[in-house]
Amino acid sequence: MIDMPDSTIPVIAIDGPSASGKGTVAQRVARELGYHYLDSGAIYRIAALAALKRGISWQDETTLAEMAAHLNIRFSAADIYLDNEAITEAVRTEEISRGASEVAVHPALRQALLNLQQSFRKAPGLVADGRDMATVVFPDAQTKIFLTASAEVRAKRRYKQLMEKGNHANLADILQDLQTRDARDSQRSVAPLQKSEDAKLLETSQLSIEQAVKAVLDHSRAPTKD
Repeated sequence: MIDMPDSTIPVIAIDGPSASGKGTVAQRVARELGYHYLDSGAIYRIAALAALKRGISWQDETTLAEMAAHLNIRFSAADIYLDNEAITEAVRTEEISRGASEVAVHPALRQALLNLQQSFRKAPGLVADGRDMATVVFPDAQTKIFLTASAEVRAKRRYKQLMEKGNHANLADILQDLQTRDARDSQRSVAPLQKSEDAKLLETSQLSIEQAVKAVLDHSRAPTKD
């Protein structure tokens, strides 16, 4: 049974579209503050990979939700484990990234994974990145950021990452895939990708990672307005 998290523990919620750099920014912010880190996208990638391993269709909402309620997931400092098997690299493939976006449209699956995500809220604080951290998972987060960049910039960033890892990549295909994911994530019926009304918009097309991290830290440390 997952313990209910303490709502007084501070949360920095960073949402944004795929390949916007939110994961890298969130990790560095968490390290700077000494906070825990939640990559909510990894949760959905794990679900997609687990379904693939079990022969479950990414469109089978009922079976996916039943599976998600019993996932054995563990995060270490450097690795992700599913059923005690290291899957850190397996969940980062383009196929599983697409699968994560596909399974994430299912309301029953999202509900099954909600408590798991909220359980990461532990002292001294949490930095969580995803697509609905500020709107659904941590609506009471003290700091909310919507981090984005143009589709073209995001495609170039993803292309560079893949090429540096020695993977074959086609920039046009990556751009088309990102645009498809953006549409699917923003149009899904439950917890669509959208900026929370009280979130700060951070456009990073012209920012370095270091500049984006500083902007998030500065916003998190700014006095709150009553």
